[in-house]
Amino acid sequence: MKPDWDKLMEEFAGSSTQLVADVDCTTDGKPLCESNGVRGYPTIKWGDPSALEDYQGGRDFNSLKAFADENLKPVCSPSNIDLCDDDKKAEIEKLQAMSAADLDAAIAGEEKKLSEAEEEFKAEVQKLQNKYQELMKEKEEKEAAVKAAGLGLMKAVKASNAKEAKDEL
Repeated sequence: MKPDWDKLMEEFAGSSTQLVADVDCTTDGKPLCESNGVRGYPTIKWGDPSALEDYQGGRDFNSLKAFADENLKPVCSPSNIDLCDDDKKAEIEKLQAMSAADLDAAIAGEEKKLSEAEEEFKAEVQKLQNKYQELMKEKEEKEAAVKAAGLGLMKAVKASNAKEAKDEL
């Protein structure tokens, strides 16, 4: 993916409204990565710098370029309110009218919902993992019981009988 990403960065290098860049999350870029929810590498984010979204598309040059051409442009935001429809403008104005404390509380509330969703997801995945391990153990026990009941010996006798019948011909 790295060569395709580097090629994409070159394509958008001179743009005044589009940024395609990479960040080393293991060194100086670590705080930026942490503040944007980067947990694995490589991770591709896009959108408003204050509210980046996860990229879910293909990772070859053509897919990346098509996505960038379609999506990397100024979008509705508090800094580009002229690009917003009336509903989004009203929503932004409502949020701008909130006190800093109220806005912080609203953000914390929504982030708590995300955190709870992540915790629920992890708990449910753990249940699946536990069930998988339980089923795997049961399967292995059944396989061992079948083998202990003489399956291998049965197959050996069958093979021997087939060989004897072949030798008789």
